Amino acid sequence: MIIADVVLCDMKGERKCDVEVLDGKIVRIASRIEGEERTSYAGCYLIPGLIDTNVELLDGHLNSNHLDKISQQAIKGGISTVVLMPHSTPPVDNEIVLEFLQKHRKQKLGASIETTVAATKEDETLSNIAIMLKKGALAPFMTTAISNNLACRIAEYVKMYKATLFCKAQDSSLSSVGVMVEGEMATKLGLVGIPPLGESVHVARMIEIARHYEIDIVFKSIASPRSIEMIGNAKKEGVNVYCEVALHHLLLSDAACEGFNTTAKLNPPLQQHDDMLKLQEALKHGNIDMLSVLHQPASPVNKDVAFFDAQYGSEALEEALSLYYSKLVRTGMISMQEMVRLCVRNPARSIGKISGEITEGDNINAVLFDPNENLHVKNRLSLYDTEILQGRVKAVFKNSKIIEV
Repeated sequence: MIIADVVLCDMKGERKCDVEVLDGKIVRIASRIEGEERTSYAGCYLIPGLIDTNVELLDGHLNSNHLDKISQQAIKGGISTVVLMPHSTPPVDNEIVLEFLQKHRKQKLGASIETTVAATKEDETLSNIAIMLKKGALAPFMTTAISNNLACRIAEYVKMYKATLFCKAQDSSLSSVGVMVEGEMATKLGLVGIPPLGESVHVARMIEIARHYEIDIVFKSIASPRSIEMIGNAKKEGVNVYCEVALHHLLLSDAACEGFNTTAKLNPPLQQHDDMLKLQEALKHGNIDMLSVLHQPASPVNKDVAFFDAQYGSEALEEALSLYYSKLVRTGMISMQEMVRLCVRNPARSIGKISGEITEGDNINAVLFDPNENLHVKNRLSLYDTEILQGRVKAVFKNSKIIEV
């Protein structure tokens, strides 16, 4: 198979070329390759498959059907690997649930499914982190709604096994009663707001834990510009802390909640307009390490209720690459190569993988993306419902197969 006339874009930059694949392995990359199985994809990008490390299941329920659905949705959006958050029902806090998930890891015609594991159980005792890491768990996950003593014990395990800690910074005493960010819109709607301070205070706490124990921490779905500033300053001091930001927080403010729009009820909540602009500036200046579409799907029955009672989350997996390209690349906020850094290389590193380059001798794991086709979003559980996005995934090359989308 010869994938011809593409613009190959990876961490080495962009170049027009042909790519020859034999038995799932890239055997040659050249300006032009002749052969009988040569198919031209002029004008299309060939990029490494995206990786999203912040994905949840429908209504948080862990079962085979929901895993299959996530896998199929992700591949349509150009995502070849999803990493599940462990706070599901049942939670991924023991080796039995972990083994169930690992049996569903490799999907024939969909995205691969990986998982983090909960560092604590529902009763706020430690889960058996050591056993789960030995059995192949990618990373332990914790929220900061636990004691300092427990957080330090988790850090000791992370250091012992040279893992990366995934951390959600939140203050349960502030977020437990609030349903959107504190500000004018919350006041207008008569809803209890969540102060952004709740996130940044706990980011500061975990930075010091990372510094003391010399461990790597990835802060998940950061929404406060102040948090990004602190993480950046800590990096300059040699602390290994990194931040992930959800696409929604770069594109939308709390104004999206107008009219009690429950689709815009997210965790963490959308921020005020000025903070959204500051997040965009942080992205332009390279201060954000990775991106996620923060896929938190909820059934209509859990969304078609009063805003206060509605479940958090929205859907975005199926439109992921089109959203990144249309909203960030075409607008000039980032380059295509920078998108690969944020959506492939850095997420891969956070789970101990190497990805981001399309190289001779490697198994092909790539997405064929046509920037000239449109994608009409038709999903009322998406924040981008009815929008027409620029760019569409045409096919995914994975596991020696071509998955047409």
